[in-house]
Amino acid sequence: MIGSTITEHIAVDRSLGFLLTGLVLLPISLPAQDQAAAGLPVKYTGPPTVAEITPGDLMTRLYIFADDSLAGRQAGKTGHFRGTVYLGAELEKLGLEPAGDDGTFFQAVPLLDVVPMVTLTLDNVALKMEQDYLMLSAGFPGGFGGTASDTALTTVFGGRLGTDNAIKPEEAAGNIVIFLPPRAPNGQETPAFWGYPRLGEYSEAKGIFVAGLHLLPPQFFSFFTDASTGYFPEGPPPSDGQLGMLISPELGTRIVGVPLDKALPGAVGKPLSGEAGFGVEPTEAPSRNVVAILRGSDPALQNEYVTIGAHSDHIGFANAPVDHDSLRAFNTVVRPRGADGQPRPPNAEQQTTIASLLDSLRALRPGRLDSISNGADDDGSGSVSLLEIAESMVHDATKPRRSVLFIWHVGEELGLFGSQHFTDFPTVPRDSIVAEINVDMIGRGGASDVENGGPGYLQLIGSRRLSTELGDLVEQRNTAGDFGFHFDYQFDANGHPDQYYCRSDHYNYARYGIPVVFMSTGGHRDYHMLTDEPQYIDYDQLALVSRFIQDMARTVADLDHRVVVDHDKPDPHGQCVQ
Repeated sequence: MIGSTITEHIAVDRSLGFLLTGLVLLPISLPAQDQAAAGLPVKYTGPPTVAEITPGDLMTRLYIFADDSLAGRQAGKTGHFRGTVYLGAELEKLGLEPAGDDGTFFQAVPLLDVVPMVTLTLDNVALKMEQDYLMLSAGFPGGFGGTASDTALTTVFGGRLGTDNAIKPEEAAGNIVIFLPPRAPNGQETPAFWGYPRLGEYSEAKGIFVAGLHLLPPQFFSFFTDASTGYFPEGPPPSDGQLGMLISPELGTRIVGVPLDKALPGAVGKPLSGEAGFGVEPTEAPSRNVVAILRGSDPALQNEYVTIGAHSDHIGFANAPVDHDSLRAFNTVVRPRGADGQPRPPNAEQQTTIASLLDSLRALRPGRLDSISNGADDDGSGSVSLLEIAESMVHDATKPRRSVLFIWHVGEELGLFGSQHFTDFPTVPRDSIVAEINVDMIGRGGASDVENGGPGYLQLIGSRRLSTELGDLVEQRNTAGDFGFHFDYQFDANGHPDQYYCRSDHYNYARYGIPVVFMSTGGHRDYHMLTDEPQYIDYDQLALVSRFIQDMARTVADLDHRVVVDHDKPDPHGQCVQ
């Protein structure tokens, strides 16, 4: 069954050639700053779309939005910016009302790149990144990311983190503390010490250095050495957190004077000189939400909004190119949930199955090196769905009573930054939003993708967490509209380990008491992988989900009352709890 599924995907892929030849790139007029940020600004045109939501139109749009030329649409990068150019041009063509900044379709979101800046020396010898240390960014639990700057940063050996013979917190105060890494439950040393619950005891230390660099696989080094993009609504952050580093055991020995496993807790080490911390720089290109309004028909209700949201960004490039089909065959057998599953070496039987799948693919086409995470399903599927829904509603002779606000959030993959910014600094009054429908990954859901999947499979999350009425409406419209969905609520369960309620943009609306429903056809082998490409999308399913979203938005927009909130609202500035 798995082999036949892959073969079917390839057959679909090969049949698309005549469609792709219709795509052309044409220059468009943009403000000078946009041209500079986007490089060569373009709009993408293909076969003309029609008023109805159709699989063909969704395919046309997705092959544009998930094209290699957008380089994985990483927030803050030129490829994502070009994607927002496309969205804005399509909205202008449809005649929707701009709802961004200064009469545009774009709301600027203040993202900055955070870069490590280290000039530390030991015995007048400069420390070397990757060889001696890796900096831990301010995004880690524990508040790492501060700056140490002194002519003599005092150091002390702390023992093994998390054991009874580690130094007392008062001995750590004001010092750089060198620890041996903690042990995981299986007894193995782990470099992932930043989540260790007792780390907070050492909050008065100037810095925490853990000698676990040798435990971190080299392929993860770039995560710490490359610039990371953060959200800074109040400007660059102060450098007053705690400095955190992974260091090599060799550097630890040089500082303490003896191998760390021979040192006594509390031993004073050599001082470090110089500075270590993080600086901020502008991102490669501006980051922005895309926001538009279809104005409602009822003068008494048209200043209230039903919001339909998706995220426009994805994860960009991989660290190194890999063979596309080899990765997909491996994930099909070993890691069917993609990045949500744990990578592990295949056993002998799995190796045989992978080799067989790969042979079947090689019979159809040669190998292809790939380094771009196109994000066709995540969340290209949701992004083009919104365009199709907007186009359909624009051409509908009867407009909904309330207005429909369409929003493409940026930075979901980085930490829900775009939806956080919009809900904290909305371009329409926040209390005028009566409900939010969030869509993320709605183009798959087949039996080979998810357990119990198939035609009409749809995951619902959050639909009754604030409003019983909204959850009931979703069920009623599925029946009344004869959509035929079978809803999967398992991921909405309290305490579910995947925590989907807290992991997508709807939560930033829910934290302000706005009723939400999150719709998804679920994860799959291509989640956050280079293989998330348009040829693997089920366009009939995507069209069906899109029509259902449109029906739900209109239903809520046409109610003679606001959706009733009958559950407790969360603290808008508290921690999300599922």
